[in-house]
Amino acid sequence: MLLIRDVFTTKPGKAGELAKKFKQTILFMEKEGFKNAKVMTDIVGKYWTVVLQYETDDFGRFEKEVRGFTSKPEVKEIMKDYMSLVEGGYREVFKLE
Repeated sequence: MLLIRDVFTTKPGKAGELAKKFKQTILFMEKEGFKNAKVMTDIVGKYWTVVLQYETDDFGRFEKEVRGFTSKPEVKEIMKDYMSLVEGGYREVFKLE
């Protein structure tokens, strides 16, 4: 099992708006086999940080799904213009022991 974290730094004051978008995509993520999806925002640490965390059984499936996920019509509409909220980010992938 893999735990994946997509960590985003938003523009000042935009973390809540990005978190709301991610929360709306969780149902679609679960339909694609991602598990235990969570959206987190910073309390301490770097300001305006949003983390989308989820689990998957298979890294190959993750690679396939992540490429096409935002092209799904429902997700595309939710995530429209999300990059205007973001300054940067990175992905972490962990093997759950």
